[in-house]
Amino acid sequence: MPSKKPGVEEELIRELARLLTETNLTEIEIEREDLRVRVARNVMQVQATAPASIGAADVRGAAGAVPAAESPASHPGAVPSPMVGTAYRAPDPDAKPFVEIGDKVRVGQTLLIVEAMKTMNQIPAPKAGTVKQILVTDGQPVEYGEPLMIIE
Repeated sequence: MPSKKPGVEEELIRELARLLTETNLTEIEIEREDLRVRVARNVMQVQATAPASIGAADVRGAAGAVPAAESPASHPGAVPSPMVGTAYRAPDPDAKPFVEIGDKVRVGQTLLIVEAMKTMNQIPAPKAGTVKQILVTDGQPVEYGEPLMIIE
């Protein structure tokens, strides 16, 4: 079935691509009526080594530090973000986090929440195990596929 307005989809895609560049995002998706458009770009991620002076102030802490040679995304126990949004470790600002490093989790247990488009999405544990690393801080923006935690 032909589109009501030829070129509208192309114009929308170009505008979304411009928005990706302006906001430095890697992916954006929009849905209206019977049209759904997702625009993504490939971005090479480089893991920087933190200065030695940060030490214990590092958000992951010494117990959750990632060796420079190992990327968290390639770890078999990595829990990736299923969407772009903002990660929250607790159900509300005054509550304790869903999980901490060292906690044992079961399949389906809520690990954290990712807010996307004003919707709170619970992120369940994909497997049972022990939380070895927490790779995000409360209120941190996350990208699609970005590792959130490591469960072994």
